[in-house]
Amino acid sequence: MTTIGTAQIKLLEKLCNAVSVSGDEGEVRKIVLEEIKGHADEIKVDALGSVLAFKKGTAPNRLRVMVDCHMDEVGFMLVGDDGEGLYRFETVGGLDVRQLVGKPVWVGRNKTPGVIGARPIHLTTPEERQRKIPLDQLRIDLGPGGKAKLGERATFATTFQRVGPSILAKAIDNRIGVAIVIELLKNAPGNIDLCAAFSVQEEIGLRGARVAAQYFKPDLAIVIDSTPANDLPVYEGGENIYYNTRLGAGPAIYSADIGTLSDPRLIRLLQQTADAEKIPYQMRQPGGGGTDAGAIHRQLAGIPVVSVSVPGRYAHTSTLISRMEDWKSTQELLLATLNHITPGLLKEERK
Repeated sequence: MTTIGTAQIKLLEKLCNAVSVSGDEGEVRKIVLEEIKGHADEIKVDALGSVLAFKKGTAPNRLRVMVDCHMDEVGFMLVGDDGEGLYRFETVGGLDVRQLVGKPVWVGRNKTPGVIGARPIHLTTPEERQRKIPLDQLRIDLGPGGKAKLGERATFATTFQRVGPSILAKAIDNRIGVAIVIELLKNAPGNIDLCAAFSVQEEIGLRGARVAAQYFKPDLAIVIDSTPANDLPVYEGGENIYYNTRLGAGPAIYSADIGTLSDPRLIRLLQQTADAEKIPYQMRQPGGGGTDAGAIHRQLAGIPVVSVSVPGRYAHTSTLISRMEDWKSTQELLLATLNHITPGLLKEERK
């Protein structure tokens, strides 16, 4: 059984506090390269900026297994300078504009502090207060004299915290996956050839994973991500009977999402491994959302794929919440599953 120790928690804190909005993943890439040095036979950074690491196994007739996570996060790009430290911006990835007003942000690689501003309630009409503030009326305010360059990225200025059994951070999606894949690479089993992809630009179209799959040419792939936990009370109807994934119930295994039908052989392997190792898990409700699996499974002549995610509340907002135990259980399940992969796995009937 694996543990989540002080070193891993400090690594996740560093990863979550890094600013790496899609297309500008350099800060996380640097951390990954430092962490995996000496733990892979081959390490390269591809043309899009993904980190691709290969660890050769020792057993005969090995399958090539790709494990993928994405390094990027949702955020903002500066697109216009109104002067006096005020900047127009566009969102990068799926963000709810209703939640942006008043949020502190970091701008650029120097993490210049700012705030997303709009007219205060005192200066609005009753009619305006009933409407969502459109994005073009919001500004990132760096204060008088504040300077930034157009094209620079910005993200929420939320620092990592441990609160009892929980983790709070801006980019648990998907730095928790990055931390897990680093651990898998450090403990790569000899029964497979492990292909670890730390992909870029997932939040804007699964771009890095598509290229990584072409490079690795794996026999199968497992995608590690963060998935929304829909476990808050439904006050209108009383008892909540509609949620699927929830905090504290272990890793969420996908059967289907908006872009992928998971390979049934890989779903069975995960379930059987979890049962044998007494690791808690949950089946994510089919539909909605997606992961890098949506790009990977359609490459080459087709790649069998499954996704496994750590549940988190408040996805794509300034602060996500996940549970330490779900992180630990996800890591345990994935490491145990990799150890159970045999050359005969893909010869089984798809049923």
